[in-house]
Amino acid sequence: MAGANREYKDRLFKFIFGNPENKEWTLSLYNAINGTNYQNPNEIKFTTIEDALYIGMKNDISFLVTNTMSFYEQQSTFNPNIPMRMLIYSGMAYSRFIEESEKYNQYSSLQQFAPTPKCICFYNGTVDFSDRKYLFLHDAFDGKIEPDIDVKVLMLNINHGKNTEIMNLCKPLEEYSWFVERIRFHGKTNGDLETSIDRALQEMPVDFQIRKFLLANKAEVRRMCITEYDEAKTQKQFREEGREEGREEGKTELTISNIKRMHKKGLSKDTICELLDVPEEMVDKVLNSPE
Repeated sequence: MAGANREYKDRLFKFIFGNPENKEWTLSLYNAINGTNYQNPNEIKFTTIEDALYIGMKNDISFLVTNTMSFYEQQSTFNPNIPMRMLIYSGMAYSRFIEESEKYNQYSSLQQFAPTPKCICFYNGTVDFSDRKYLFLHDAFDGKIEPDIDVKVLMLNINHGKNTEIMNLCKPLEEYSWFVERIRFHGKTNGDLETSIDRALQEMPVDFQIRKFLLANKAEVRRMCITEYDEAKTQKQFREEGREEGREEGKTELTISNIKRMHKKGLSKDTICELLDVPEEMVDKVLNSPE
């Protein structure tokens, strides 16, 4: 059972499409996105960065098909920082490519050719997005000067009913999308995640390509879905806490500004403390700090 004993547990998306047992599904996904018609799954060479844990991030799937290096990430929570993650993943993947290549010579006076990178983010969160959206690394910079490095990531909405053309060309992706949607549907009804997962598995049509694989790995599928749900919930809590911290920081900045403004108008320290309801120590710190 692929991925069952790893320290960092895989997502269901990777379990399905990044698994060497299911290369035909990975190839079908690649063809659907790129408009190609490759037929031999053995042309795929996985280059997934499994040891990226030291940077606190996880590379879902990367692989080579002829002269293309694809980087695939699945996100159930929108993350505008995916281009930066892709920059890190791709740097590691190309470094490994150069090390393992018998032909590529980075010190040659002749132009050396490398696989073309394609960065895709598969989004299936609950916030509604358009079918496709491009994310750029340059949005992470202040825009004062033009950056010399940029990364473009295509975010594809793979929620059920979105990107129907790609879904029709890659049935395993459509089936994965259906499965996630059914889990959410039952979750709204009974509120129990494990029961919702089991019901979605039971309802899966017998002609679904991924059905046999998911049922054969039912316990692992259940655990991955629960882990991803908990991860999304934790990220939501972090965002809410971050917004609250931002509000508190904003209050502090406003208080500091008011202390300075009142002092310039000649108000005494005691009056400032009383009007702003702040301790004397804070007023002293603000007034004694360098501008």
